[in-house]
Order: sequence, then structure tokens, then C-alpha cells
Amino acid sequence: MPHLLADWALLDDGFAPDVRVGVADGLITDVVPRSAGGDGERVAGLLVPGMGNLHSHAFQRVFAGLTAHTDGGGDFWSWREAMYRAAARMTPELYAPVMAWVGKELLKGGYTAVAEFHYLHHRPDGSAYTPRVEMALALVAGAASAGIALTVLVGVYEAGGFGGAPLSGAQNRFHNSADEALAMAESLGAQGGFGVGLALHSLRAVPPASLRRAAEGFAGKGPIHIHAAEQRAEVSASIEALGAPPVAWLLDHAYVNRDWCLVHATHASAREIADAARAGAVIGLCPSTEADLGDGIFDFPACLDACGAFGIGSDSNVALDAFSELRLLEYGQRLRAERRNVAVGGAGHCARALWQQAARGGAAACGRAAGRIAPGFCADFVVIEPTAEAVGLKPEFALDAAVFGAVRPPARHVMVGGAWMVRDGVHRDEAAIDAAYRGALKALVA
Repeated sequence: MPHLLADWALLDDGFAPDVRVGVADGLITDVVPRSAGGDGERVAGLLVPGMGNLHSHAFQRVFAGLTAHTDGGGDFWSWREAMYRAAARMTPELYAPVMAWVGKELLKGGYTAVAEFHYLHHRPDGSAYTPRVEMALALVAGAASAGIALTVLVGVYEAGGFGGAPLSGAQNRFHNSADEALAMAESLGAQGGFGVGLALHSLRAVPPASLRRAAEGFAGKGPIHIHAAEQRAEVSASIEALGAPPVAWLLDHAYVNRDWCLVHATHASAREIADAARAGAVIGLCPSTEADLGDGIFDFPACLDACGAFGIGSDSNVALDAFSELRLLEYGQRLRAERRNVAVGGAGHCARALWQQAARGGAAACGRAAGRIAPGFCADFVVIEPTAEAVGLKPEFALDAAVFGAVRPPARHVMVGGAWMVRDGVHRDEAAIDAAYRGALKALVA
């Protein structure tokens, strides 16, 4: 496929008509707007950069909808017990089809890459697989089946709470020291074909000395992610144990830079958000999961005011498309601020601002040269078919309608690394992946 000929494309400086995009070896070779045409595949609709999903726990999809009742507990900590039960049943043989199905659905929802925050390392009793990276390799196999670009974030998880509390129950299979995680990341990186990063689970699960050891050992090798300030209880416990809230402590003690992704940061202060922006860190926002768990609403205007980088993630995968994630991000802010179009802060189109910034932040957090339609970047594209009510409108309104007016993910075609994975809304291996996933679910939730 030497060239794509797009009716419209979202380029760095805005929407352009008749865009000729060269593709070779999975990369964009040239971009010519207002082209006279020529040989190539005609793409009807609006071509936009693929979205990087910067935070996913694929296994958590298997209990989506099973926690929408209560036996007296209605917060994150009661939800966590359901997560532990699901984690206890997962095996490498079940993990691969779950990852494949989640990856397939993410592609159909406009994501072209995913960063898997991977801490489900060992057997339920805590003993190691042989090889030690077997669960990670199951993720790799599943993502390859789906055709989604993958970054495996190898988890460090040593404690059950602040102060080095011991692990218990289902947490035992999460255990991974800094040195073990670094060795696993090196082993996975040697295989090639997918990205590798480091997942410092949280300040409550990774004591300060281990966090520094892991971060320093991985510095410059790829993205480093950490859950931070997701719940108020976590912030209070961090202040009591470490003398500072999680984000402030990390910025003061962990040499946070542009390789880092601070996931959630829901209860970070405006000052912490501004300091994170100056450090170059990406803020990883997961509105659907944060809403599902009742975590709170991130101070998005503070991030925008500081020109901070941000991206979106599907986290527990209760929602699997980028359009609804961006819509919920913006709508939550509107409810909080009691005004509209928060993402633009002034003149401009809200959906364009959200899509472009989240695509770039997501690409950075995945460690992938993507998120832009420009030479040298990955040929990761989403073709948006205008909704019925948006047919004939200018492309900026078509994208607005896709994010704020769609009743289903409006991604018609999706390309990853120069290869079509979704055509006319259907994944290339839809039936086989669905069948394997149904079989896995029977074993996991029976």
C-alpha cells in the first residue's frame, strides 16, 4: 500500500482536504494535503491519528457489570475485592483470549495501541511461572491476535499498604521486586515486536527504596507508569506515611520526567499538576473507570492552564472506545465547572482539541512514535465515518459529532502499523476472537 488518498485528514495545523499519505514499513513517509490524487487507496471520510490507550488492565473486563450491586460496600476498596477474585482465576491460557478480545474491541473503538499495566505475574499461590514472564507473553500473544500495538508495563508490587504492610491473599500473585521487574523487562525487551515499560504499582505497594531502585534502573529505557492520587484515602495515607501527597512526593523524590505517566492524579492539587507539567510527565485520565469507582473528578483546567500533557486509558475496560472516554472527560468537567467546551478554554473545536492532545499524550505514554499524521510517525489511523446527522458538514463538525453525538463508536476503518485491522466496523478475526473469549469467560466467571 504505497499511498492512502483521504477525503479529509486531521493534520497538526488542522483539517485538510484531499490528503495523500505515503506508507511504507509501517511508517508514514510523506503527507501532501490538497493533493491532485494519483495511485493509492481512496479513503472516504475523515482520517485522524490513532489513539493510544495509556492505561489498561485487560483481565478486569471479565467482571464488568458484576459489581453494580452492593452488600454494604460502595467504594473502590469493596470493588477491589471483586478484582482480586477475578485475578485469582486467571491463567496464561485464559489471559491470551481475554487480551485478544479486549484488543479487538479497543481497535473498533478507535484505539490503535494499548499500554497494559501488568502486575498479574505469578500463580495464585505466588510461585513463579517458567519462564517468569509467561503471563506477560500471554498478553503479547493476545494483542498480536488482535493486531493492536502493545506496550507491556512490567509491574513492581511489594507491599500491601504504606509502611511495607505484608501482601495477603490474591495479592501474593502480584508480588514482584524492583530487581525482578527489571530482569523481566529486559527479558521481554530482548524479544522485540512490542514495547516494554515499567509499572510502579503505587506508593502504597512500592516502598520508596524499591521505587527509586526500579526507576533508576529503568531510566531512559522506556515509559514508567504509576497509579497516583486516585482516591482521597490514598492521599491521606500517603501524607501520614510519607509526609506528602503521592504526586508531590513523586515530584520531590523520584526524578519524574517526560518518560513518566501519572495515572489518574484525580486528587492532585493545581500546584502538583503544574509541577508535573513542568517535569514533562503525562497525566493518564481514565474517566469511565474513575466514574464507575466513584473516585472523583480530575482538575482538568489546571492541566490545560499549565499546558500539561494528558492521555486517556480504558483502565478496568468497562468502556472500550476512545470517543466515549473523551466525551465523559469533557462532560465531567462541564458538570464541575458549570460551563461548556472546557477542553478548548476559548475559541476552537472541543473534539479536535481533545483528540489531538490525547493522541499525542497516549503515544508518549505508550513509548510509541505515533499520535500525529506526519512523516516518520507510525501509520496508525482511524477513519471516521460521519454520523447520519453530520453527513455533508465540515470535518471539524464531523469530529465533534463523532465524540459528542455518536450512538456507537464511529470508527469505520482502523489501521495499525500500515495494516488494516478493522474494515467497515468489523475486525479481521472477529468471529474467532469472540468464540475464544466466550470460552474463557465460562471458565472465569462460572
